[in-house]
Amino acid sequence: EAIHAILVYSQNVEEVLKRRKVYREIIFKYLAAQGIPVPPSSEKHLLIDRVKQYWNGQLTTRSSESGERKPHAKSHGERQKSPQDDIHDLGGEFCQWFFELLNSQHPLGLKSEERWGPQHFWEDARMKFCYNTFEKNMEEYVGAEMVSLRLLSLVKEEYLLFNPNLHANGLKCAASQHGLVLVAVAGTVHRDNTCLGIFEQIFGLISCPVRENTWKIKVVNLKIVGQNALEPGMQIEKPSIKYELNQLQELYD
Repeated sequence: EAIHAILVYSQNVEEVLKRRKVYREIIFKYLAAQGIPVPPSSEKHLLIDRVKQYWNGQLTTRSSESGERKPHAKSHGERQKSPQDDIHDLGGEFCQWFFELLNSQHPLGLKSEERWGPQHFWEDARMKFCYNTFEKNMEEYVGAEMVSLRLLSLVKEEYLLFNPNLHANGLKCAASQHGLVLVAVAGTVHRDNTCLGIFEQIFGLISCPVRENTWKIKVVNLKIVGQNALEPGMQIEKPSIKYELNQLQELYD
């Protein structure tokens, strides 16, 4: 009833979003989930402006800006998509899905209709997690349940949020000789209003033989570097993948 009353007596959307109970973090996470790039330090009134622009159709999503190709009718003389284009499209769609679902597990996140859990991983999935804040640390996990729980804890218990850079060099995808599709993505890591550093994550995906167009996670390599441990000259605004495609393939061949 309270929510209904607020909606009825608010003159417009802006008035609703400006309410103190609508926290800045909620609006920021909403924009991130929609693929709308915004600086992590943006103030609430700027985020509200971005939401209004998005709802009015004045903004394109991150995937559109990055030039990801979507299925469409081919015009006469248009270049046919190569297998590498298809792999890149798959990687982009996977990252949009994965990080939206993972970030939705944050206590303040926009809840997803889809359930997080080990069902998205192969039973023998493996994860290597390296993080460098004041010193280097490395953890390893084996099994769908353990990998799923460790990733979940980063968001649900450590309150991290991942903002992938799906532009240009922030996303690279390749296929190994054995059918493993490798998706490498870089981005920034946040807690509350603070950008903690950057992350680089490599996924190994294998298609499910009994469910068409379904891919499950076989390998996860996650590396987080805190701001204080960044190499000199590294730009935190536009994290990028340093691997070339052939180097990415060689990691798992």
